[in-house]
Amino acid sequence: MVSAPSSASPKLDRRESLDSIGDVLKRGAAPADSANGTTKPDFPLAGGDLRNMRIRLGLKDRLIFWLLVGVLHALSLLPDFILYKLGEAGGLIAHRLDRRHRRTGIRNLEIAFPELSDAERRRILRGSYIHLGRTGAEYVRLGGFFYRRLARRVTYNRLDIWNNLTPRYPGKGALILTAHFGNFELLPAGHALHGFQITVVHHTQRFLPGDALVTFIRERVGVRTIRKHTAAREMLRSLKRGEIIGIPLDQNAKRSEAIWVPLFGEMAATPSGFDRLAMMAGAPVVPVFIVRQPDGRSHVIEIFEEIPQQRTGDRDADGLVNTARYQKAIEEMVRKYPEQWLWTHRRYRTRPVSGTPSLYD
Repeated sequence: MVSAPSSASPKLDRRESLDSIGDVLKRGAAPADSANGTTKPDFPLAGGDLRNMRIRLGLKDRLIFWLLVGVLHALSLLPDFILYKLGEAGGLIAHRLDRRHRRTGIRNLEIAFPELSDAERRRILRGSYIHLGRTGAEYVRLGGFFYRRLARRVTYNRLDIWNNLTPRYPGKGALILTAHFGNFELLPAGHALHGFQITVVHHTQRFLPGDALVTFIRERVGVRTIRKHTAAREMLRSLKRGEIIGIPLDQNAKRSEAIWVPLFGEMAATPSGFDRLAMMAGAPVVPVFIVRQPDGRSHVIEIFEEIPQQRTGDRDADGLVNTARYQKAIEEMVRKYPEQWLWTHRRYRTRPVSGTPSLYD
């Protein structure tokens, strides 16, 4: 994404309350015809031309890749009641053994929910590990046999919002603002399995067979992938073609790409390029999240009204205000479903002032 040097970015005072930004999400009851996904939107349907820049694998990496594919397909033959139990057990074991990430999660929860007791914060973190275990079970299903059946477990809320955007932004795409929330891999996959076009930005992983596996699973269901090192220009071209691009905006940004805005009352380094991309493309920013339902197996893709963008001509000031609005949208969802967010990420790792002691020490 397009980066902005931190020295050129104004700082937002941590004392500025999130509430002062205004109510950026207009939540309302789901229309009767959109809650179950029966109303089809006007945005592009999935096509066969993925135009992905694939990585090249050596012989050893190719063998490991196909081994991983085989393992996923073998595990996917397990019935759901066994697969989900295995996933939940794996989540609980990880919670017990993963002391380093557990400490990070507790620290993030202390920042986000200072009013809660230690026991309540530990309960949320434990629930997030169980949720990740279930997500792992569903990833086996997504990467194995019968993956198309997952479409039956994913429905929509307020799908008609897309139809309302189309006449307002003719010939333009949209930026989906999302997060590592719910089963975040099932969000684009579920959308594509319903026949709709979606593009995601992907950072190439060091473990190349695993990276190839993620790309294989996404492409198989119709999700287009843009590699991060070529992302800025390709995303701009995609938006001008009228495509939909989903970007999670809930992870720490390095200093050269960051602006600092409040998240749970603490200043968080957030990529500046997201709002610059929206500005250059003239694209709406629409918050979309996938929410696991109380049964633990079904999901609802929640679509909210687009977030108003401030455009005064002062690019730095506008980017600061808009990015704060984007973070508030994410914060509201996390507060509503705290067990479904990835608490183990060091979200506040990059501090506003270089040399400031880490919040995680």
